[in-house]
Amino acid sequence: MENQTRITKLLGIRYPILQGPMGGGFSTSKLLAAVSNAGGLGSYGAYTLTPEQILTADKDIKSRTNQPYNINLWVSDVDESLKDYPAEKLEKVKQLYKPFFDTLGIPLPELDQNIPSKFERQVEAVFEARPAVFSFIFGIPSRKILDEARRLDIKTVGAATTLDEGLALEEAGVDAIVASGFEAGGHRPSFLKPANQSLTGTFTLVQQLKAKIKTPIIAAGGIRDGLGIKAALTLGADAAQLGTAFLVTEESSATPKHREMLLSDEARYTVLSKSLTGRMGRMIRNRISEEVSYETEVLPFPLQSRFMGPLREAAQAQGRTDLSIFWSGQNAVGLKPGKATDFMQSLINEAFAK
Repeated sequence: MENQTRITKLLGIRYPILQGPMGGGFSTSKLLAAVSNAGGLGSYGAYTLTPEQILTADKDIKSRTNQPYNINLWVSDVDESLKDYPAEKLEKVKQLYKPFFDTLGIPLPELDQNIPSKFERQVEAVFEARPAVFSFIFGIPSRKILDEARRLDIKTVGAATTLDEGLALEEAGVDAIVASGFEAGGHRPSFLKPANQSLTGTFTLVQQLKAKIKTPIIAAGGIRDGLGIKAALTLGADAAQLGTAFLVTEESSATPKHREMLLSDEARYTVLSKSLTGRMGRMIRNRISEEVSYETEVLPFPLQSRFMGPLREAAQAQGRTDLSIFWSGQNAVGLKPGKATDFMQSLINEAFAK
């Protein structure tokens, strides 16, 4: 299979292989550099970082690679429903989760509902860093932001979970679109309709987008090896993006226990849950996701995530995997740990060997 596609030409990379921009501290400059130096596109999920932290991370990235790379942000990083959120609802959710905190012997945290968006200031830092690619999820940046990216020759990549979202992204003039299938690990980046109403599979979504849009397409979700890359390209994608498969590499910042879970039989059992952060994401099942149904009202994002922070830390410290969060895609069976460079070479050999 030919390794040159519209994406490789657009982004200036040798192979149409992208590392998913894993946020929440999972991205590292070492992982990004290993992927970019091997001819793919390394990515850095920066939505939790301050503008200053983004620039510090970018300086480290530039010390490790001179190849194209991507910085990813969340357009919508604070739920609208957080404004004037009723105190009685907050207390109800806290009491719902109290048994989990009691199990770990820690108190319920005090919460400050005043959480401003960081996105606009983060974008300023990204423009100062000037990566080759600026990708984003949970919406579409303003015309002003997209125009400035174009002026700086930064390629823009948005994420779609439905055909309608793909059409909206193309209308906005983005350079490429990630077709994010429901198999993917982590948060579902839906923005036109609720995530639970936007559950299209990766290969179906790729073909829907291919039939209706002209913008280059990046397949994401359920792809873990060279055969998956080859299948995505055969169906019309211009590149493939892998996330969970890179989590088990030595360069990611996943904890040893997270890696262990991804390599265990438990990785067969993933669920879509909003119980951990307030937004739907795919993870390995745990006690919380089993006991708190999707229909149960939880706190808006990111208040729910901040509420769960002490519980996550305590669960990790106490070795309680039943109360820990382990993000994972649906196709984690058979993952292979090792160096990211070696993994990239195996992907290249399997997908593009003559």
